[in-house]
Amino acid sequence: MLDQMKDWFLSLHPVMQGLLATTFTWLMTAAGAGLVFFFRDMSRKWLDTMLGFTGGVMIAASYWSLLAPAIEMAGDTYGETWAWIPAAVGFVTGALFIYGLDKVLPHLHLNEAMQNAEGPKTDWNRTLLLVMAITLHNIPEGLAVGVAFGAVAQGLPHADLGAAVALALGIGLQNFPEGLAVSMPLRRSGLSARKSFFWGQLSAVVEPLAGVVGAAAVMVAQPVLPYALAFAAGAMIFVVVEEVIPETQQDKHADTATLGLIAGFVVMMILDVALG
Repeated sequence: MLDQMKDWFLSLHPVMQGLLATTFTWLMTAAGAGLVFFFRDMSRKWLDTMLGFTGGVMIAASYWSLLAPAIEMAGDTYGETWAWIPAAVGFVTGALFIYGLDKVLPHLHLNEAMQNAEGPKTDWNRTLLLVMAITLHNIPEGLAVGVAFGAVAQGLPHADLGAAVALALGIGLQNFPEGLAVSMPLRRSGLSARKSFFWGQLSAVVEPLAGVVGAAAVMVAQPVLPYALAFAAGAMIFVVVEEVIPETQQDKHADTATLGLIAGFVVMMILDVALG
């Protein structure tokens, strides 16, 4: 049965593979956001811990699923001595890309007051600003999954289906608490469960779009693959350091949030090593 599913999946167009994989990660966000139908509130300790888990998954995925394969692929083209070039260029470019979006898109980090909203001044309400902040998280995640599956479909060296599946599973796992992290504060602030869920899942709608872009980019220009993988890694690390970790350290639950990060890192490492 599993072999039949694998053969069916590999028979799909690479862009469709990227779309299906990132649709799964979006649905995991929706599942997390859906907890607002069962709980009106959740302790800050649990929210910070789960957000820490998200950061751990993103850090581990950045190396095992993205940077390491990028360096291996570049070694075939540039030789081992210069294999770091695509990884370094892509990593820096990805970080600068999110830095640029951070400056031009209005957004509000979780647990921040409205006066601390970042980006251009706007009359957007708190809900939209929060959703925009989490959407910035999801762009590099969708790109990473799309590029990984696109590389597998093209039969590129060092591109492994197990590693791509591990990446999608890891991103999906960390999207679950991410969806909750958006919807629960909205529910607590007085929004209905239905509206809180809607805004929570909406933050990840960008992932299937980014996944399609990532898979298509690999098809159009295969030599950019190492750069694309490293680009996604740099973008994710920027998000973790600039936003995820600081948010988990603001309250009195910094230690448990850090343990959550360690747990997320280990889970993603196990997935990638075991499946890849």
